[in-house]
Amino acid sequence: MIRLTSRICILAIAALFVGVPALEQVAHAKAGGGRSFGSRGSKSFSRPAQPGFRQPMQQRPAAPMATPRPQAPAGGGFLRSMAGGMLGGLLGGMLFSSLAGAGHAGFMGGGIGLLDIILLAGIGYLIYRMVKKKRAPEEAVSGPTYREVYEEVPVTAVDELETGLQHIRQADPGFSLEQFKELAMDIFFKVQGGWMHRDMAVLQPLVTAEMAQQFQNDINSLLQQKRSNRLENIAVRSVEVAEAWQELGTDFITCLIKASLLDYTIDDTTQTVVDGSMTSPTTFEEYWTFSRNVGTREWKLSAINQP
Repeated sequence: MIRLTSRICILAIAALFVGVPALEQVAHAKAGGGRSFGSRGSKSFSRPAQPGFRQPMQQRPAAPMATPRPQAPAGGGFLRSMAGGMLGGLLGGMLFSSLAGAGHAGFMGGGIGLLDIILLAGIGYLIYRMVKKKRAPEEAVSGPTYREVYEEVPVTAVDELETGLQHIRQADPGFSLEQFKELAMDIFFKVQGGWMHRDMAVLQPLVTAEMAQQFQNDINSLLQQKRSNRLENIAVRSVEVAEAWQELGTDFITCLIKASLLDYTIDDTTQTVVDGSMTSPTTFEEYWTFSRNVGTREWKLSAINQP
């Protein structure tokens, strides 16, 4: 019975892990399949920044001059000396008594007893409390440490997005961020349309060679399965520029696109829905990165990333 129960649990867990990818495929059958692929240059393996996020850059301040600590009041030293003398006297007395009683084997003779140990512990604790209480005011006026001074220095915020846009404008003085967002939205609609109709003639002028090859592979997979992905009622809610930069003669701009659409897949033979829904729209967010050679005006989709 126990073995049977264990097998049932294992099968249930396996079914759960197998079902998760299937559910993800159903919910993300649009262009790109709801996954991350393509190239973002040197940022290909980093997560795109959130729109409006400012990455602070800390500047390490010079080490502050050491603040001299005030000398302890004379009373503190006297109190510690007096306490130490009292403890030394008690220890000496107990040691003397122990040595004196070592030569007598009577009922009361020899060694430090349990009562003596408890008494010593109590006196030691009282001395510790008095010394700690006396040192507290000294530490309070000793001034901030290096760590405290370093942490209180304000950081300088560097807007990497604006810096990247300035570099792009230097090579293209007529560059307009608003016009680019409209262009990004236009490419988004055209890519979705070309994907739905499995038309590489539409997709190739809009995407890089790497992206075109991936779309071709996905289209071939649908053709082998005799399936078609349908996208309807596409609505773009917002296009926000998240990153902009230049490297190796290439301009890059990443946008966060928020959209909704009807996304479902049908069987080409039976014309029945096998994935998705014809009535329930899917809302999603994706990072789309566009690139172009510096000095040109032809932007192409070079990467799709999931948040």
